[in-house]
Amino acid sequence: MKRMLIVGALTLAAAGQALAADLPQPGAPPPPRAPAMYVPTMAPVYNWGGVYVGVNGGYGFGSSNWTSAAAASTGSFNTNGFLLGGTIGANFQANQFVFGVEADLDWTTLKGSTSTPTTAGFCTGVSCQTANNWLGTVRGRLGYAFDRVLVFGTGGGAFGNIQAGRNPPTTYDTATNFGWTAGGGVEFAFSENLTGKIEYLFVDLSNGTCTTIANCGAAAAGSSVSFTANVVRAGINYKFGGF
Repeated sequence: MKRMLIVGALTLAAAGQALAADLPQPGAPPPPRAPAMYVPTMAPVYNWGGVYVGVNGGYGFGSSNWTSAAAASTGSFNTNGFLLGGTIGANFQANQFVFGVEADLDWTTLKGSTSTPTTAGFCTGVSCQTANNWLGTVRGRLGYAFDRVLVFGTGGGAFGNIQAGRNPPTTYDTATNFGWTAGGGVEFAFSENLTGKIEYLFVDLSNGTCTTIANCGAAAAGSSVSFTANVVRAGINYKFGGF
C-alpha cells in the first residue's frame, strides 16, 4: 500500500511539472495566434441587362443579278463596300441567358457592276450597276453569357435602298426595299458600361427594279434587280445601368 501511494504521488508530481512547463511563464510573450482561415471572395457576375447605344463599322460583300422581262439575265456579279453607322438596343438577362432587341442604320458604299453581254444585249457596251448607300436592320438577339463574354445569335428584318442603272450615264432608278437578315457574334464587357462586339450578318433585300429607259436602256427596262450582302462589322456600345 505504501508503495502504491508513493508511485501515485510521483506520477501526480510529474504531471504537474509537465502542465506547468506548457503554461506561459511570467513576463514571456504570448504564443502566436493561428492564422485566420482565408475565405475567397467571388467577383460579381456581369449584368448584361440595360439599354445601350453605340457605333459600328465594317465591310460588306455580296452579289446582284439583273433579270429582264424577257428572261435575259446578267448572271450574278459581285458587290462590295464599307459600312458605318449607329446602334441602339436593350438586353434582358435571366440567369446566363440574355434576350435583346437591336436596331441599326448604316451609311454604305456597297456597289458592283458587270459588262457581260446578255442575250438581250442590255449590258453590251455599258456597265449594269447595282448600288446601296444606306442599310438598316431591326433584330432580336438571343445569347448565352460567360460572365463578361456574350455569345449570341440574331435575326430579323432589313431595309435599304437598291439603286440600279447603266454606267454611262451613271444615273439610277432607286427604291427602298425590305427583306431579312440573320447572323451571330460575340460581345465582351470592358467595364460596367462599355462593351465591344464583332458580328456577322447575311442580308437579303427584296428585288428592286430598273424600269426607266433613260437610266436602264430600252432592253433592260422592267428588269428585276436582286441584292444580297454578307456584312462583317465591329461595334462599341455604351450601356445605361442594368435590369
